[in-house]
Amino acid sequence: MAGAGVYSHALVRGIPESLAGGALRRSGEGSGVDTARAREEHRLYVKALRVQLGLVVTELPADEALPDCVFVEDAAVVCGGTALIARPGAPSRRGEVTAIKKVLSDLGLKIVEMTDETATLDGGDILFTGKEFFVGLSERTNQRGAEILANVFKDYAVSKVSVSGALHLKSFCTMAGPELIAIGSSDQAQKTLMNMQEMSEHRYEKLTLPDDMAANCVYLNIPTKGHVLLHRTAEEFPDSAKEFGKLKDYLLIPVCNTELAKVDGGLTCCSILFNKAV
Repeated sequence: MAGAGVYSHALVRGIPESLAGGALRRSGEGSGVDTARAREEHRLYVKALRVQLGLVVTELPADEALPDCVFVEDAAVVCGGTALIARPGAPSRRGEVTAIKKVLSDLGLKIVEMTDETATLDGGDILFTGKEFFVGLSERTNQRGAEILANVFKDYAVSKVSVSGALHLKSFCTMAGPELIAIGSSDQAQKTLMNMQEMSEHRYEKLTLPDDMAANCVYLNIPTKGHVLLHRTAEEFPDSAKEFGKLKDYLLIPVCNTELAKVDGGLTCCSILFNKAV
């Protein structure tokens, strides 16, 4: 059985020039992306995973034909030794899975593909707590996609929860510890968590953050570091940063994400994290 945040490997991908003009935006609007700044922020994110935390990082080059390709999380769900290759809800993103599938296969993971053309699933809608899965039914993930995930990862309970007002479930809800869920303070976020708690046989503590976007953080349990949390910076979300600062016995790593946030990208979006015997 896998545990929350127990990772040894990371898969990331570069940012194409085409992202600024071609990446999908939920609102259809937004400030222009500074590509150079986005790449620098991404470099520091990858550096934190590789240098500060010691993960084995595989970095794929950007593909100019795929403007959203940096958001690798949506292309696969990895648990244990199995990788479920997703079928992204946005047709323009389905080409992203090809390179991801090859790398995960080369790394020795068991590959399962979603061949049902009625199914859609984005990894950003999949929250694994270490004990169970929650699947957000959203603009990008449908009922059939959730059913396929449940069939692949049969060792775990899978609960489905409706997502509205955000792109993905993890836009405002992620793990911040072994039994701790980071959740935004908006009505939609709080209602979603309430629904999740009602469906689950497990009990979780919650870390409520003033900013929904700040609730997208990356929790890792690293043997040599203990509890680690990559989270948005105080410059971006000062009130939420204060809440992160109250966490005891954590290595807190602030990571700036101002540019990718303009195209709906969060911190979890930029990596596929998994545990694998070296």
